[in-house]
Amino acid sequence: MTYLQPEKLEDALSWLASRQPLVMAGCTDIYPLHSSPALTGPLLDITRINELRGIEKQSGWRRIGAATSWGDILTADLPASYDALKQAAREIGSVQIQTSATIGGNLCTASPAADSVPCLLALDAEVELASANQRRRLPLAEFLTGPRQTALAKDELLVAIWVAEAAEEGHSAFVKLGARRYLVISIAMVAARLAVADGQITAAAISVGSCAPIAVRLAQLEAALLGRKPLAAARIVAEHKASITASLAPIDDVRASADYRLEAAAEMVARAVEQACQEAVA
Repeated sequence: MTYLQPEKLEDALSWLASRQPLVMAGCTDIYPLHSSPALTGPLLDITRINELRGIEKQSGWRRIGAATSWGDILTADLPASYDALKQAAREIGSVQIQTSATIGGNLCTASPAADSVPCLLALDAEVELASANQRRRLPLAEFLTGPRQTALAKDELLVAIWVAEAAEEGHSAFVKLGARRYLVISIAMVAARLAVADGQITAAAISVGSCAPIAVRLAQLEAALLGRKPLAAARIVAEHKASITASLAPIDDVRASADYRLEAAAEMVARAVEQACQEAVA
């Protein structure tokens, strides 16, 4: 087995281009996704690359390194618009998992139940992909192409998540439904980000996960909320229940039926919007 643990990103990208190894970071999903009891390699461990860790502001954007752990996100000094992401971090697993699991790994696994995705979609996040020859940025919605599928090329690494300063406006909330409170895969989840000024909703971003092949933004509901008073939000959500469920495409599985997911998602949207409104006007 060949194993490499570089300290420089360029070394990792060079090896990735020539060997196309299995990329390792937190490793919390690697063994569950592989049926064999051992990894045969080649293996590329990116945990020593400092460029891939940390959260910082750069020229009107906030950069989150792809190898930043959920524990690091929980303790980071972030605006209220990231509250949903922090709430998701608290429920993404045990403290041991939060300490090792990475936000980039959660995205690259591309599970329909990935807790980070609705939160980052509500922040209009972009992802930065790097290869030995180039770097490119994609909206997160374009990076995720289906269940367990992404736009990542074989010679590319996800190196960072970017959020524009304009998308950091307002407050956010995350609501998750599972068979128990913590340490569970989502049956459905919702992230909502709302901004309020002069008694009116000035920005709205609402995303539902675990109810379609990839998480879904509710553009019709978002548009309906703009310019309305926060006290009217609950009524507006109720009036748009049909459009909410029409936007989703859940499946039947061992955790829940498709019909149950649709009903749950509509209720969870109402709760997430209510929580975000309460925080925005507090």
